[in-house]
Amino acid sequence: MNLRPFHLAIPVDDIETAKEFYGSKLGFAEGRSDDHWVDYNFFGHQLVCHIGESNSFTNEVDGKDVPVPHFGILLGWDEFDNFSNTLKENDIQFIIEPYLRFEGLPGEQKTMFFKDPFGNALEFKSFKNDKDIFKKD
Repeated sequence: MNLRPFHLAIPVDDIETAKEFYGSKLGFAEGRSDDHWVDYNFFGHQLVCHIGESNSFTNEVDGKDVPVPHFGILLGWDEFDNFSNTLKENDIQFIIEPYLRFEGLPGEQKTMFFKDPFGNALEFKSFKNDKDIFKKD
């Protein structure tokens, strides 16, 4: 399968704060921008922060309140640890701390959740075996 980069636009209420969070704290390279939006290289995908409003709620997954909506990327097993360490070094406040979910089961994965300064929830995860990403059992 040859995956193409996705494009995701999310609401923010201040472009400069978005630049500080996504550019400085998370370390994503900034692309084009103007006064009402800014593009980022989100692990090879296009993330765009637009001035706007957001709504959210939670669902229980693995005994944790998972924020919805949320977005993120599937990282490599070691890449997940490196990125979570970067987040900790930059004092990112987690909604759900990095942990191992579904240990020993198909779909075993590391996951973590946090919000940007505008209330947008992000999830980053890594599957122990990529072949299990869409596995049902």
